[in-house]
Amino acid sequence: MSEKLTVAIIDDEAHMRDSISQWLELTGLKTETFENAESALAKIGSSFEGIVLSDIRMPGMDGMEILRRLHSQDPNLPVILVTGHGDVQMAVEAMQIGAYDFVEKPFDPERLADLCKRAIAARHLTLDNRTLRRELSDGTVLLRKFIGSSPVVEKLREDILDISFADGNVMIHGETGTGKSLIAHAIHACGPRQGKRIETLNCAALDDETMAKHLFGPSDSAEIRPVMEMTEPCTLVLDDVGALSAPLQARLVAMLETQEEKTPDGDTARVRIIAVAGQDEADNPLNKALRQDLYYRLSLMEITAPNLRDRGEDILELFTRFTQIYGEEYGFDAPEISAADAANLLKSPWPGNIRQLQNLAERVVLKSANGTEEISALLAAISTEDNTVITGKKPLKEHVEAFERMLIDNALRRHSGSVSKVMDELALPRRTLNEKMAKYSLSRANYL
Repeated sequence: MSEKLTVAIIDDEAHMRDSISQWLELTGLKTETFENAESALAKIGSSFEGIVLSDIRMPGMDGMEILRRLHSQDPNLPVILVTGHGDVQMAVEAMQIGAYDFVEKPFDPERLADLCKRAIAARHLTLDNRTLRRELSDGTVLLRKFIGSSPVVEKLREDILDISFADGNVMIHGETGTGKSLIAHAIHACGPRQGKRIETLNCAALDDETMAKHLFGPSDSAEIRPVMEMTEPCTLVLDDVGALSAPLQARLVAMLETQEEKTPDGDTARVRIIAVAGQDEADNPLNKALRQDLYYRLSLMEITAPNLRDRGEDILELFTRFTQIYGEEYGFDAPEISAADAANLLKSPWPGNIRQLQNLAERVVLKSANGTEEISALLAAISTEDNTVITGKKPLKEHVEAFERMLIDNALRRHSGSVSKVMDELALPRRTLNEKMAKYSLSRANYL
């Protein structure tokens, strides 16, 4: 999505559209002008990154017809109409058929700018939601979110692909912050149910009555479509499944038995359940929290989200990626870290896993404006700020390789993929650099 959304101004009077454009740009908005509806409609489609501001009375196609045409493509596109004194009734009609708002001539320029900014905020939200929905329905996009080249992450990707094309229920285990919800969505999106409905219910957050309505119905709200009443294949994600109450467990078992009876061998089950284990599995194992008959039905296939402390070289790769993302978001350059800082990242026990690393990266970017000393202190603190015992040991070779990869990655990024400049900076012969780039899956094309 573009950094700034556009206000498309449609008006047949040149002085009017130019003055509106000039005023809106002075208030920080980006504009594009059109002298008639035809030229505007040729450019504005359902994915238009902006809003529309149109005069309501123009020769040929008027503002009302523009509104209808645009909303036939995208009902969520904000369209603001500019009306004359005698057109108020027409403007009210326009609001009834979906116009975002209208302003009456002569209008207050500041009110117009404020109205456009509010419409742009609404458009941003619509486009962001669409992007999120596309990502959650695209398996290739979701798999790319599992950043890293460690053996455990390579195996995780393979397991997701294998499980996604099966049809049995799945149980996902793992510590907090390891990305279990992302795994659930990737399993759904990589298989034949891609694009079908996926419903996520948090068993610990919803009371029994609400949970029952979502699962079984009947629902007294048009917004709730009971999963078990779906007639097409769909996926149900039960988050923190161990918190499901005993009565609901019994009802769920009965519904699953009915589904099994109605699903001949080889046919697709109507509802596939992906159960996500909670955080107290060690103290209260799922096979004790759940009825045995439900537990075995939900764990036909199992997958475990790997802990960050077991992912070796991925830690620095993930940290670098997160600092780049937050640097772009806050308008700062992503900070570079020293060898000592990298060592602190690698030796931390990471009890909060990827979520903790992501939060730390955001704090580092925000602190970067105050100097490297604050960053170093922040990174040094993570290795001593908790009493978690490191259960896995990583060999020195793994630490060295992780740091080496980070140095080459940072140099390639600084020099926009220029191999000769990276060779000079790191004092490496071309052959050695090429071998190391191949070893760490670093492609020059990704930095151009």
